[in-house]
Amino acid sequence: MTDHLVKATVPGVRAFAAVTTGLAEEARRRHDCFPVAAAALGRTMTAALLLAANLKTDESLTVRIAGDGPLGGVIADAHALGTVRGYVQNPHVALPLAGNKLPVGQAVGKGHIHVTRFTGLKQPFSGTAELVSGEIGEDVANYLLVSEQTPSTVALGVLVNPDYTVAAAGGIMVQAMPGAEDTVLAKLEANIAALPAVSELVRGGADAAAMLLKVFAGLEATVFAPAKAAFLCRCSPARVEAMLVSLGREELASMAAEGQAEVRCHFCGEKYVIGGDRLQELLASVPGK
Repeated sequence: MTDHLVKATVPGVRAFAAVTTGLAEEARRRHDCFPVAAAALGRTMTAALLLAANLKTDESLTVRIAGDGPLGGVIADAHALGTVRGYVQNPHVALPLAGNKLPVGQAVGKGHIHVTRFTGLKQPFSGTAELVSGEIGEDVANYLLVSEQTPSTVALGVLVNPDYTVAAAGGIMVQAMPGAEDTVLAKLEANIAALPAVSELVRGGADAAAMLLKVFAGLEATVFAPAKAAFLCRCSPARVEAMLVSLGREELASMAAEGQAEVRCHFCGEKYVIGGDRLQELLASVPGK
């Protein structure tokens, strides 16, 4: 099933659901994640996509999970057009299962969630909240309530195969708007409580629209057309060269003297090798002696 995201509404409530198996596996492969890291990263990227679905076309956001657990930081950038990239600071964390579940909360630890929205204004909007469990979904919901005063339910899931590949991944976010009727909210609460795990729904073949119809069962919901979702990094040779130039003449001259420079993108793992001749050209373009 191709990764995608769908929006649905009833009066006073909006909801988004996403299938993200492909992009979660792409991130796992690029960063060589062990299972608990793959789950944490997949959940964070899915959450970022769900949050970005509320943005305008040219806007984006960053979700940063900063816990004191062995994973270190987990970061995801998502664009309103449905693209996302991300990485985990320590992808080779191995922890025993907690029952039959990956111990994401233990691996993340205590700390904070930071969300920064880039809306085209001079200063981006940033908000922070404490991590309540480290399981990502509950932490995003708490952030939305504390920092943005939006009551929300967020369910995220990543199922990892024994060979470490991602078998299924997805997420659901339901948000109550001002004026939502109590009877509607009560129905939604009962529907959400009865839902299987998101990863099980995706593994069973449910697409995003099917998940939303389960959320809104018994209510007349408007379901919008699906939008594609994908792992996409904005790094490029030109961006890498611009970064090297920004380091200044002294640093660039040192790299040129060594004969080459290697740069690896944190977000996608792509490695760029800039040869000595090109470094000399970049050095010549920098003003100064």
